Amino acid sequence: MTQVLPPAASSSTAPHPPGAEQVRTDEWHLSFLKVTNAHRISRGVGVIVGLPDTGVDPHPDLAGNLLAGIDMTGSGDGLQDQDGHGTAMAGLIAAHGQRDGTGALGIAPEAKILPVRGKRISDGGEAEKLAASIEYAVRQGVDVICISAVTPRSARLERTVEMALRADVVVVAAAGNRPDDVNVGYPASHAGVIAVAGTDRLGRHAPVSASGPEIDVAAPAVDIYSTSYGGNYSKGTGTSAATAIVAGAVALIRSKYPNLPAQEVVHRLTATAIDKGPPGRDDEYGYGVIDLVAALTADVPPLGFESVAATAPTSAQATAPDDSTGDGATARGLATLGVLVAAGGGYLVWRRRRRADDPPPRISR
Repeated sequence: MTQVLPPAASSSTAPHPPGAEQVRTDEWHLSFLKVTNAHRISRGVGVIVGLPDTGVDPHPDLAGNLLAGIDMTGSGDGLQDQDGHGTAMAGLIAAHGQRDGTGALGIAPEAKILPVRGKRISDGGEAEKLAASIEYAVRQGVDVICISAVTPRSARLERTVEMALRADVVVVAAAGNRPDDVNVGYPASHAGVIAVAGTDRLGRHAPVSASGPEIDVAAPAVDIYSTSYGGNYSKGTGTSAATAIVAGAVALIRSKYPNLPAQEVVHRLTATAIDKGPPGRDDEYGYGVIDLVAALTADVPPLGFESVAATAPTSAQATAPDDSTGDGATARGLATLGVLVAAGGGYLVWRRRRRADDPPPRISR
């Protein structure tokens, strides 16, 4: 549900793509999520986001933030997009705009995008191609995987999603769009995956968004502006955009807390979300609308804190090298093992809590 906007009029000497002046104003979700405040704390440096989608067309607002990936529909490095969906998702995650403050701005403008072109058009998708895309992304050492799509289940895809979760990768997926998707689709419905619903400009549940007991968080999904192919910009509505925004939020957290294991990253995101709808978790908002600043600053008790000393995870993390690049994945893996042992099975608590009615520990504001 993405519309490519034609180039807008601009001065012929402008060093930025046509329409760059207007798109920043149109990105209403930036002020809604207080992105400026969040960027004073974290900008996603050191984090790689795997993006299995339609590829990513190099855009001036993404210059320097795109890694060479792979094209599973043919040959190439994934830096090609004839549909626009993948480029839009990449912009929502990691666009940095232009030096003069124009252009699209992503949630994590210093994160890197690893494009995995698993399909040529945004509609539909094959489970086997998505599984292969996830496998490739995990092998490349990504920290986050953003799946802005709903795909049929397959045994291989289920095994691959589990593999990614065990590899300490945060997997974020779209709930799906009505009327095609009434219930939460796959892989968002997979336990341990962050299932993302959508909201409108007022923070209300967006009618386009699927709902269900698997929903974890909600984010803006209506009239979302971003980058597109050919140096243009796009406007889209749907949980795809909300998912990319949440993936950007995860990148901010992983950058600020590089040794925090994936399940604690997710816990921090859900525990600090702004509760909407009925008190506690509900089928439209999950635990609530994401709060970037709170997710980066709040004192969040670790998972399993009810039965484990809260200082144990801190001690385990303190022994791990503070390295978010290069051997950072190995360091984070060692830190993860220490935290999981110290937490006495906190990961299993988190996986069960995904389906529970009780919310995670709330953060006072």
